[in-house]
Amino acid sequence: MVLIKRTIRTEGASAAANYEPEVTLLIAAYNEKDYVEEKMRNTQELDYLPDKLKVIWITDGSTDGTPDLLKRYPKVIVLHQDTRAGKIGAINRGMRHVSTPITVFCDANAQLEKYSIRRMVGLFANPKVGCVSGEKRILLDDMEAAAASGEGIYWRYESTLKRWDSELNSVVGAAGELFAIRTDLFEEVEPDTLLDDFMISMRIAQRGYKVKYNHRAYAVERASSNITEELKRKIRISAGGIQCVVRLAPLLNIFKYGLLSFQYVSHRVLRWTLAPLCLLLVLFLNFAISIKDGFALSSVYTWFFAVQVVFYLLVVFGFLLRNRKLRARWIFIPFFFYIMNYSVFRGFIRYIKGSQSINWDRVERA
Repeated sequence: MVLIKRTIRTEGASAAANYEPEVTLLIAAYNEKDYVEEKMRNTQELDYLPDKLKVIWITDGSTDGTPDLLKRYPKVIVLHQDTRAGKIGAINRGMRHVSTPITVFCDANAQLEKYSIRRMVGLFANPKVGCVSGEKRILLDDMEAAAASGEGIYWRYESTLKRWDSELNSVVGAAGELFAIRTDLFEEVEPDTLLDDFMISMRIAQRGYKVKYNHRAYAVERASSNITEELKRKIRISAGGIQCVVRLAPLLNIFKYGLLSFQYVSHRVLRWTLAPLCLLLVLFLNFAISIKDGFALSSVYTWFFAVQVVFYLLVVFGFLLRNRKLRARWIFIPFFFYIMNYSVFRGFIRYIKGSQSINWDRVERA
């Protein structure tokens, strides 16, 4: 039996290694002049057959000379129009010009690991796979402030969840910094969509295809320069999350989608809706029960409440030190956890008001 398993794995690995279709690298960019040269150098260093790798930049609305810089690279297709319609508008327009069987999406400011495309594309040798998510990694120094430390730790946690999701069944939402799809599975997304990567990948999953994850295919980028910039990004993502919950309502039907529904609700829906509210509810209920027990040391509720108090004190401590660079990054975990859940409340308000623009505000990087 062991010999059979080893043979199957070898054949599967061989099939993936021999699967080298034409690929389009699609980069939606707005005023990314500062990253063009670095990005193109990184693209030229990718380990994939040059004659099978096409590169398309969509620079709609850019006013900083990004399209002009890209003219230095004759093999690159540059799609530009003066009107800016957000990232999803650029992606919808760009996909009409893709003719390869596989499309890889990535950000202009993200540096791809040399073998990333090859490692993602290999998983498409399985016809049941419709999308492959790479991993987002945050470039950290030995000493970082709250935004960078918290973001780095968060993405390690998120990457672990994606790996487990993939092993169980299907990843719940690809990482926008780097993911790939079968081109013929792409459906144009509503022009006011805030989380394009999530909607594209989940609609492919909704059609019965697997969304897989390869942690060895990764994109590296700098963290947000400060917690204000990171909060701005998280609020937008939270508003987009509520929008996704509404638009992907059919996925809540566990009788139709089974395990995918369970993963979607537990990993995303609860995080974007009830989880932050329950954190507050647990705190107040625990406080009420502890009072009733007279804060007796023998009561488990007293100890649980004490742990919560310590946690929120660490949140305050992290806030006071948010601009300090420390080696002990764990100090910022409670503060960043609070920021993530606080952003859900802010994002919900923005979604209800309809005040969240489809255009991403540039986030300052460290």
